Amino acid sequence: MTIATNSDGPSDAQIEDLVTTFYARIRKDAELGPIFERVIGDNWTPHLKTMCDFWSSVMNTTGRYKGRPIPAHIKLTGIEPHHFARWLALFGETAENLFDPPLARAFLTRAERIAASLMLGFAFHAEKPEIWGGIPRAQQQG
Repeated sequence: MTIATNSDGPSDAQIEDLVTTFYARIRKDAELGPIFERVIGDNWTPHLKTMCDFWSSVMNTTGRYKGRPIPAHIKLTGIEPHHFARWLALFGETAENLFDPPLARAFLTRAERIAASLMLGFAFHAEKPEIWGGIPRAQQQG
């Protein structure tokens, strides 16, 4: 199914379609599903709302998202670079399935930047920085 694009960015309905479809795929994914299950459990409604607000802010600069994604994510354990590659692959497939190529690419470009930023956050705070490309770990203040 391809949804037409808006010249001003995606509509709220398009963002909601992307978020709900993508996270339904995440939940079924053998690699990522268990991570999200461990963190979110059955409490998906607030997470999906937050993600709709996040993508509205990212794509349309609405300012609806007020969170801090790096601190929220770096506290998670067991996250490694290959998880981001899988996340991006599923995200790209979802965007390409739902939207015309220009809008799908716009979403994916921003997702790639977000993933890179989160990966830097993990690398900076990692117990094993070598798995993140050797970025030095943050020094703990005594």
